[in-house]
Amino acid sequence: MLSVAEIVLVTLAAAAIAAVAQYVFKKNVKKFGFNRKELIDIFTNRAMLAGLALYFLSLLLYLYALHAAPIISFVYPVFASTFIFVLLISKFVLGERIIIPRVIGMAMIIIGIIVISFTL
Repeated sequence: MLSVAEIVLVTLAAAAIAAVAQYVFKKNVKKFGFNRKELIDIFTNRAMLAGLALYFLSLLLYLYALHAAPIISFVYPVFASTFIFVLLISKFVLGERIIIPRVIGMAMIIIGIIVISFTL
């Protein structure tokens, strides 16, 4: 059985990997539509396949955390840290401007994760 800290770390790792997968998708999806040619282009693009592999790895870690934690209402909110990782990637990798309401939202998510970590 994993400790609470280990469950949180596995879930955070899953969230970070999911955020990187989203970055890979954002940087590599050139054109998207629900037609045959564009879907084939997406699913034959190596970078997009790498993004899917990252999402799959994230899913495996998330499933492991769900298995290890006695309640889903503990794991799922911690996985919300994906929003934090995406915001950090947006700022430091993509150079996006981050406005105060987003910083406040990120702080609220962090506080929520900390509070939830003490409830198991």
